[in-house]
Amino acid sequence: MNRIVDRARGERVLLIDGVPMSMDDCPVRDVLDSVGGKWTSLMILGLADGPRRFSELRRFIPDISQRMLTQTLRDLQRDGYLTRTVYPTQPPSVEYRLTSLGQSFLALLRTLVQWSTDHHTAIRAARTAYDAGQG
Repeated sequence: MNRIVDRARGERVLLIDGVPMSMDDCPVRDVLDSVGGKWTSLMILGLADGPRRFSELRRFIPDISQRMLTQTLRDLQRDGYLTRTVYPTQPPSVEYRLTSLGQSFLALLRTLVQWSTDHHTAIRAARTAYDAGQG
């Protein structure tokens, strides 16, 4: 059972699958917060087949703004999911590539993509039914 408990010291702890995790330093919250963004998963999928340049990623996700693309790439680099390599060309070219950590997350992400594809119709039907009952 997943729930919040109070320990003797007053520390609030989340029990996730029976494992106590401090609410102040919960690895599940920390990781899901960083990979759960709107663009993060798409960016990792965009790098699945190998390195890409900034402009290629922009074409892969055409509705992302340049500012958001830049920020998402920085966040993924900061968390260790990808590397950024600058080549001394004129003008300089930059390439992004998944790290081994990024590759390991990609394996999980592909499972989520398949699950999403398999269940999307049911989820949309549930939303429609819920919304119809809210009126």
